[in-house]
Amino acid sequence: MAVFRYSAKDNSGRLISGVIEADSDAMVVDRLRDMGFFITHLERTVERADVFQSLQGLFGIGLKDLAIFSRQFATMVNAGLSLVRTLTILEQQSSSKRLRAIIAEVRVDVEGGRPLSDAMGKHPKAFSSLYVNMVKAGETGGVLDEVLNRVATYLEKEQALRSKIRSAMMYPVLLTTAALGGLFFMTIVILPQFENLFKELGGSGELPLPTQMAMAFSVAIRSYWYVILAVGAVAGYATRRYLQTPSGRARYDRFRLKMPVLGELNRKIVVARFTRTLGTLIASGVPIMQSLEVVSKAIDNTVIGNAIDAVRTSIREGQTIAIPLQFSGVFPPMVVQMAKVGEETGALDQMLEKVADFYDVEVEALVAGLTSMLEPLLIIFMGVVVGAMVISLYMPIFQLATGVR
Repeated sequence: MAVFRYSAKDNSGRLISGVIEADSDAMVVDRLRDMGFFITHLERTVERADVFQSLQGLFGIGLKDLAIFSRQFATMVNAGLSLVRTLTILEQQSSSKRLRAIIAEVRVDVEGGRPLSDAMGKHPKAFSSLYVNMVKAGETGGVLDEVLNRVATYLEKEQALRSKIRSAMMYPVLLTTAALGGLFFMTIVILPQFENLFKELGGSGELPLPTQMAMAFSVAIRSYWYVILAVGAVAGYATRRYLQTPSGRARYDRFRLKMPVLGELNRKIVVARFTRTLGTLIASGVPIMQSLEVVSKAIDNTVIGNAIDAVRTSIREGQTIAIPLQFSGVFPPMVVQMAKVGEETGALDQMLEKVADFYDVEVEALVAGLTSMLEPLLIIFMGVVVGAMVISLYMPIFQLATGVR
């Protein structure tokens, strides 16, 4: 697929420029005209490699691509374009090869008379149950453009939250990697040189205990590395299989919520995701019972999921949403009180959105605090490990110098 650089004027006469991907210049012209642009300059720049396209398909569809797709979809629907025409344009201008193929299949299903939500539901890896249910509610209520805008906003905030967490944890991860890399370099490269020196000085039996321990560690790593890798692989596979069982997954999720510091972070992330997802679904017109069912499946924690299922059962028996939330023992009092006020005022979706915004800020602050705390701890850890290794290597030399004196 080629990349074209273009200059064009929009309906107001404003000059714009950019790049666009297409199979031919004719396709670019049609696409830009459909967007209401008058082309003043068009040139082919570079051919995109098939390897890159394969890698792009391998990594799948990101939240950013899906948010852009949803926002553009909403704009075109609001402008009065038909679903088939909209999907055709989105298929042509999507930069993700995998998303482009999925849009093509959705378009074919819609052309055959299938509802848009059903067509999207056939691709769960691209469109989650949350996405499909919101689109279905938008189709039923005749407000598909509004719903798609809400979906785009939800995806953008979810992407922003994930990006903040990844950015904050990048430096500690790099520091840990550097510390472990330095430790293994000393173990595999430096220690064997000193080992030969110590043997020439009188054998390993007279070496201090810390030096003997460092040497034994180095020999174990160099001589039995394949055993260590095999044991690690088997342990990782067994752990993965155990976490796939209901009991193992439940214990792991419970442990994640009860960890000393990270447990609070996990709880706030889950609460933010729960309130934002539920608020978005309710605002889109999805019934409360169906919304809770979708949220229960969307939350990546079985403990919270079971609590949400208990809430659904209580609501089915005639209770309000605030009471079962309170008795679940999982959700903070603020969530319960805001849900109660939302039910009383008829603005449950708005209250849940406010709670989600609050916990997004809380998560960002907590991640920043953890990062500032982890950085000095990792530096101290790296200094202690490297210092202990250096001391263990130089202790025999110091003993030898003392004996000569």
